[in-house]
Amino acid sequence: MIVGAVKEGKEVAAVQGEVSVGRMHASGRGRSGSTKPFVDSAPEWSNTDKSAIEETIIDLARKGHTAAQIGLILRDQHAVPNVRLVLGERISQVLARNGISPEIPEDLMNLMRKALKMLDHLNSNRKDIHNRRQLELVESRIRRLSRYLKGTGALDSDWTYKRDQLRLAVN
Repeated sequence: MIVGAVKEGKEVAAVQGEVSVGRMHASGRGRSGSTKPFVDSAPEWSNTDKSAIEETIIDLARKGHTAAQIGLILRDQHAVPNVRLVLGERISQVLARNGISPEIPEDLMNLMRKALKMLDHLNSNRKDIHNRRQLELVESRIRRLSRYLKGTGALDSDWTYKRDQLRLAVN
């Protein structure tokens, strides 16, 4: 059932029962954007040798690449557009199965790197109050994500975010 409403001269329609997820620190709802087409098998031109792909993933992880970087390398240099279509599992799942997954998940590490760059900026620009506020928001996201990761078991339950030890945790 579609429910329509008029707000400030614009017609707004929402499907009843569906929830539109908003951003954490912004007013956007994220409705626009492209979606990947539904595909259930790898393209015929792609590399579909499962053992070679898994070996490449493990080799790249041992060299220090993150899961996202491994995906880009496989796409650009090894003709594997989607690892999940070939192997049936994600790159992070392959790494976890082989015991190579990072101690701190990649999305949390990226937020921590962002916070560290903001702290470095604030050390040289102490009056930048806008950046100080953005740092607070990023740290809020770090705490919220860590709470979720602790609940799922992807992060140790005794891990805490400490601003003074951030430089040691980020590699």
